[in-house]
Amino acid sequence: MTSSSDSAALKTTPLHALHLALGAKMVPFAGYDMPVQYPTGILTEHLHCRAAAGLFDVSHMGQLRLTGRHAAQALEALVPADIQALEPMRQRYTQFTDANGGILDDLMVTNAGDHLFLVVNADCKDADLAHLQAKLPGVIAIKPLPDQALLALQGPKAVTVLARMAPEVARMKFMSAAEVTLEGVTCFVTRSGYTGEDGYEISIPAEKAVAFAKRLLDQPEVKPIGLGARDSLRLEAGLCLYGHDIDTTTSPVEADLVWSIGKRRRAEGGFPGAARIQRELKEGTSRKRVGILPAGRAPVRDGTELMAGAKRIGKVTSGGFGPSLGGPLAMGYVETGFAKPSQELEAIVRGKPLPVQVAPLPFVKTSYYRG
Repeated sequence: MTSSSDSAALKTTPLHALHLALGAKMVPFAGYDMPVQYPTGILTEHLHCRAAAGLFDVSHMGQLRLTGRHAAQALEALVPADIQALEPMRQRYTQFTDANGGILDDLMVTNAGDHLFLVVNADCKDADLAHLQAKLPGVIAIKPLPDQALLALQGPKAVTVLARMAPEVARMKFMSAAEVTLEGVTCFVTRSGYTGEDGYEISIPAEKAVAFAKRLLDQPEVKPIGLGARDSLRLEAGLCLYGHDIDTTTSPVEADLVWSIGKRRRAEGGFPGAARIQRELKEGTSRKRVGILPAGRAPVRDGTELMAGAKRIGKVTSGGFGPSLGGPLAMGYVETGFAKPSQELEAIVRGKPLPVQVAPLPFVKTSYYRG
């Protein structure tokens, strides 16, 4: 728990009082007082999301609107994704890259018709806003949306729950968006998430968020889920966490995010760090992000060195326990020559070598709804 003095210095989301009423254990995260777990615990929350539906408060994330006739073209100058080809009410994952091809942040971009809707990481949102303001031409209007809460409803029964309120959401496909009226409130909904499960992210006016969250939690399929299970769910799904698995020292190619780089952009470049990224696409990289499965039950944490005999060949960037797997799991970077699945390595845990094996990602089968 955070102390009252610590909590006073932290920002809160519109659902903060609801988290406390639900008995959440609160921790500092990205400058916010956030729920890490509820009384049932991380393991139960994780498995509930995999089996039914979990509600996450992700209102600490940054939400932004870019408006202007050439907004897509302008944003393309900062990211490697093909934004101009993004059809109305479709969403795409991409990264802000720097001049060296490193990753400043990763983000979601939605073509909302008359504007682009961006969701960026909480830790990076102030820097991202400054980056956009410095780099985009003045004709592009940049509007942060601090008065919007963001809720994620995730799991195989998320569609059943949300379709009770708005039947049309059942027709949405993975990475699509729609303006939807939910409980009389106009919301911007995307069929996406950070768990590997089917689900939705719902941008809703902050003053309406608590009532809507309570309505969702009244549904028998839905339980509140904290940051602890959010992390174990995304790790099982092989999804990157900014500041751990990706940062300015990693390129999208090293991070195995080539699928997010548009084919046209690979050929044309025109984004920061394009020369390095194009070279890596052609020639390969010296290291690669991979899954790691430890032997036994001991977890292998962030920062753990990975060895091949006496040679240090990489390190773990995310690690913990995978409730769906029933054992420990991790992700990290290894020299490319050691990145083949089933490659046997050793992790140095508390000064002792622990056998681990390179594993393909994701660790669990994803369940995105593609229609």
